[in-house]
Amino acid sequence: MIVKLLSGDLPRSTVLAVILGLVFIALAFAPFLFPGVRSVDTAARICVFIVLVASYDLMLGYGGIVSFAHTMFFGMGAYGVALSSTNMGRGWDAMLTGSLTGALAAAALAFLIGLFSLRVRAIFFAMITLAVASAVAVLVSQLSSITGGEDGLTYLIPRELTPAFRFGDSFLGANLNGRLLAYYLVFSGALLLFLILLRVVNSPFGRVLQAIRENDFRAEAVGFRVVAYRTGATCISAAVAALAGSLYAIWLRYVGPDTVLSFDIMIDILLMVVIGGMGTMYGAVIGATLLVLAQNYLQGIMGTASRAVEGLPILPDLLDPDRWLLWLGVLFVLSIYFFPTGVVGRLRMQR
Repeated sequence: MIVKLLSGDLPRSTVLAVILGLVFIALAFAPFLFPGVRSVDTAARICVFIVLVASYDLMLGYGGIVSFAHTMFFGMGAYGVALSSTNMGRGWDAMLTGSLTGALAAAALAFLIGLFSLRVRAIFFAMITLAVASAVAVLVSQLSSITGGEDGLTYLIPRELTPAFRFGDSFLGANLNGRLLAYYLVFSGALLLFLILLRVVNSPFGRVLQAIRENDFRAEAVGFRVVAYRTGATCISAAVAALAGSLYAIWLRYVGPDTVLSFDIMIDILLMVVIGGMGTMYGAVIGATLLVLAQNYLQGIMGTASRAVEGLPILPDLLDPDRWLLWLGVLFVLSIYFFPTGVVGRLRMQR
């Protein structure tokens, strides 16, 4: 049953299987294992970024397509929910309409970009996607009457997904309210999308993508339409990224250029793909979990460590919480040095 659910793509490493199992359990029971607003918010972000990174890896790791427009697709899904909820009211129909509209719009835009740009070499396609993403970000910031501009949009979602809706007393430290339901909506949606991506990369379509990644000239010589396959992968990736943005918008109840369209998010996606391992869907799980946890807790850990070594020379200054980005960079360099094929690639080599 599990083999079929994972589309036959097993971890192929005992250590990796254990890590993935622990991550799944931690996310599935996060509101009860780690009660608290910050910890549950971190778990929800991990769920969203797992899908976002996995959708990007479909392009980069499996198709060999370098793109800098992924945050644009992510933002289209988020703004789809925000705009529909603002104009249609707080209803499930508005949320569903916004999610589907954002995904279809992202797929359509990806189709147009791919159709006219994927015939060129990778670096030129990457520059084109960067230009389009930058133009969309500027456009969203300028259309303040529609998008809220730099201030973004705050909107209402169904009452059943808010803390005001209660269906019981607290259980194991978790409040039984709409926020718990919202978390499990995000978790379930992310799990479903991840399993769909696993199915895609392990289908004949995914196998052809990998062949194109390895040698596109040879793949075209044996009869595969390289541009068509790459365009298809771009459209699927964009639609899934938009749905991830919809889940993020439902969780945050706010969207803005800095929240869903920032180039910093694109950098985070690239880091997560590299840390986890390109060309492995499970790499998205590892990379997203490690980086989101580091972004949320590394500064606090460094503060504790700095106080613990207070009185010693140099160490308190090196462990100053304000230097957490420096140490995050050091950890990234070390991960590349010790795991050149990503965490998943290294663990699979060791079996």
